[in-house]
Amino acid sequence: MRPSRLRIKFIDVVLALLSGILTALAFPKFNLSFLAWISLLPLFFVVLSKTPKQSFLLGLLAGTVFNGVLLVWIPSVPAHYGHLSFEFSLLIYIIFILFLGLSWALFSYLFAKIHRASPKTSYFLAPLIWISLEFILTYFLTGFPWVLLGSSQFKNIPFIQFSSLVGVYGLSCVIVFFQSMFVSSMVYRKKTPFFLGLFLLITVHLGGYLSLEKNLQTQDTFKASVIQGNVSSDIYWNEVSPETILTLFEEHLKLSQQSYAKGAKLIIWPEFSVPLCFSCPGELYRSFKRILFQFVQDTQCTLLLGTNETSHSAGQTFYYNTALRLSPGLSTSAYYKIHLVPFGEYTPYKKIFSFIEKVTHAIGEVTPGTNYTLHSYKKYKFGSPICYEVIFPALVRRFVQKGANFLVTITNDGWYGKSSAPYQHFANAVFRAVENRRFLLRAATTGISGIVDPYGRILTQSPLGIKTFLTGAITPRTKMTFYTKYGDILPIAGLTLTGFFFILSLIKIRNESKRKGYKRPII
Repeated sequence: MRPSRLRIKFIDVVLALLSGILTALAFPKFNLSFLAWISLLPLFFVVLSKTPKQSFLLGLLAGTVFNGVLLVWIPSVPAHYGHLSFEFSLLIYIIFILFLGLSWALFSYLFAKIHRASPKTSYFLAPLIWISLEFILTYFLTGFPWVLLGSSQFKNIPFIQFSSLVGVYGLSCVIVFFQSMFVSSMVYRKKTPFFLGLFLLITVHLGGYLSLEKNLQTQDTFKASVIQGNVSSDIYWNEVSPETILTLFEEHLKLSQQSYAKGAKLIIWPEFSVPLCFSCPGELYRSFKRILFQFVQDTQCTLLLGTNETSHSAGQTFYYNTALRLSPGLSTSAYYKIHLVPFGEYTPYKKIFSFIEKVTHAIGEVTPGTNYTLHSYKKYKFGSPICYEVIFPALVRRFVQKGANFLVTITNDGWYGKSSAPYQHFANAVFRAVENRRFLLRAATTGISGIVDPYGRILTQSPLGIKTFLTGAITPRTKMTFYTKYGDILPIAGLTLTGFFFILSLIKIRNESKRKGYKRPII
């Protein structure tokens, strides 16, 4: 197809919108995951008939709609908890989804540009372009890999086993490759590309099915529990009476005692669902500390607690979002959250965004940690990424590289109410289990809590908004996956090839323009 000299038509806009909407419907809460396998087809077909600049605009439209549908919960968070005006919160939301939509815009532009110079090659390169941009999205500025295309398939158990080799980016690659091959077959009226895409699709699914361990080894298995105290995010601890705080603490302790009665020897509390601080001087903090010390001594359980620890230096106090382990021998270990939530736990690029701190009290002053500290349970080690950190594949992988035999993540998703956000966050956690072949336990203040096995099978999970605990059998593992060892070599290779072919395309288009004796814009 030759790019049309006509302006963007109404049908082009409709097709771009359709791609964005269909792709969004593949994710939680909608969970129509099969749509991800066809959702990009409308965008592919419309881009083929447009100039690169037109493709950029249509891709931006599709990507903005995609993110707009999935992140529709964003305006309510700063409006409700930060006391920002709804209008200002809506403006933040619009700017954010436009920014995220740029990855779709750049995909459409790069594909259209390379297609003009090397049409057949562009179809093979399309999946690599896509995952290159997903990879950039993971790291650019503060990073936000919240809804990568492959993560829509978290319930497709055979397929997601491929992520133990290539990470979640590899799943995105397969999904885009299948669709690009289908489009190639339609354009050139040849069956070979389609069957090539179908072959890869079947091979990955079959390989995943064969890799599934039907009966996991039970040697050294132990029981662990996650506590879900269902504490509202509307609570501000400095405004709550000590009696109310004591009641919440006692409710968590009671759930822990019930977990112990069910055989749990490792018990996990959510992220800061009770104001615990082992390094703080207040009497209430010291009282909680004494009670917890007594509990682990009496039960011989190990606790992992979400706390807010402090340190002091040069007259300053530093606050850390902490996962603190307390053992029966009363020894402790602390992991300080490394990747903080921008505009929630700190203000990034303060010279630019300092004005936001003046209009909301929701931004904390949390200090990032620097070490991937592992905790111990008996002779085993485990990592404890906190909340938002679990969406970053490379960060979680570092814990396993350092020797984690299983993973624990604690979080507070109460900020998002009963929107799709807790479901999307939970789906991300599933991939960290599969990528590293580790059991993963998730304790969430208001839900969704759960236990995931090394193959992404959700062994148990809780509903939102209830007070409960979940208990399951955990088997520590030592073997590292290919992904754990070598990481994101696929998207890095994709980024390299995309850059290489883009430069070649610019050169080829410029040379063609010279031969034809007229100037054509090369960008």
